[in-house]
Formats: sequence, C-alpha cells, structure tokens
Amino acid sequence: MKIGKVRKQVYVVHGYNASPTSHWFPWMKEKLSEKGVAVDILKMPNSSEPNLDAWTRHLSRSCELNDDSFFIAHSLGTITLLRYLEQAEGKERIGGFLLVSGFSKPLPELSLLDEFTRDPLDFDSIVNITSHRLVLASRDDPIVPFTYSKELAERIRAEFHQVEKCGHFLGIEGFTTLPIVYDLVSKAMGLDP
Repeated sequence: MKIGKVRKQVYVVHGYNASPTSHWFPWMKEKLSEKGVAVDILKMPNSSEPNLDAWTRHLSRSCELNDDSFFIAHSLGTITLLRYLEQAEGKERIGGFLLVSGFSKPLPELSLLDEFTRDPLDFDSIVNITSHRLVLASRDDPIVPFTYSKELAERIRAEFHQVEKCGHFLGIEGFTTLPIVYDLVSKAMGLDP
C-alpha cells in the first residue's frame, strides 16, 4: 500500500436468509484482505423477514461512498444495493460493484420480496455514479432466473459474466469459495495479481 493512498474498501451485501458467515463471503474477505483491502461483510437486519427501508438504511449507515469503495452483492443484496445507490445523497462516484445472481423484477417463487422490486429503478442514476459494473449469473440458477440477471446487466450497462451449473452460488450447493468473483473484483479494482 502506498503512503498517502486511500485504502480500498469492499462491502459485501448478503441476501435473504443469509448472514456474514454464509456461503463464500468469509473466504472472499480473507482473500481480499490478503491484498490489503478493507472488507466489511454487512449483517443485514432480519434477513429471514427483510424490509426494504431497513436494508437501505443499514447500507446508508454502514457504507462510505467514494472512488475506492466497491460492492459485492448477492441475490437480495443486489437489488438492495441498487436501491441504495439510486438514492445515495450527494451521488458520490464509487469504484463499482459486482452483482451475483442480480435481479430487478419480482422473483416467481419469492413474493415476500416484492417490495424490493415494486418501483422501477433509476438505472441512469446508478450508471452515472459507478465506474465498474459487473453481473455474474449461472444458467441453472433456481431462485433468480438467468434471464433476469442478463436483463439487469443490459439495463445498467454492466459487464456480464455467465457460468454453467453453479445454481444460486450457495454454501449448501458447495460454494464456500468463489474464485471467479475474486478474480473479477480484483481486476476491476486494479489489485496486483
């Protein structure tokens, strides 16, 4: 780390029924920390009964937006992050984000999350404050249809990455590490290989 340089910061935003210790999040924190990046895995409030206002308020209180901040969001965390960014005060430009299993319209099997997608997003506002936008989706995702993630990537003019047979990238599916996310984030943040 260079003297006088602001330290890069990553915020990980988990999804529905998850926590900071779920899935591949602890591994991601460890890998990025080894590169000198500050990593906060946010504990979203009441993840089994999520509320849009509570979740966006939590991001507002927990995150600092600047060129050195980058977000990794998974599932419900993706739409939450986008809602937060579209209303972020001052519209401070951020380094970027990677959305894993991202979506912006109601999920067929999870109507209890509809409040997160009820209103249309201000896609241009989100694009205008982000330097790097990436979306990762698996073709066989049983929770967020692949087409939803692809459509979201198009709407936010994101770099789209697709993989096969990774489901919803959950720990119970065997995903306690996720090298593709580490590689994509490292490249976008300009970290040394």
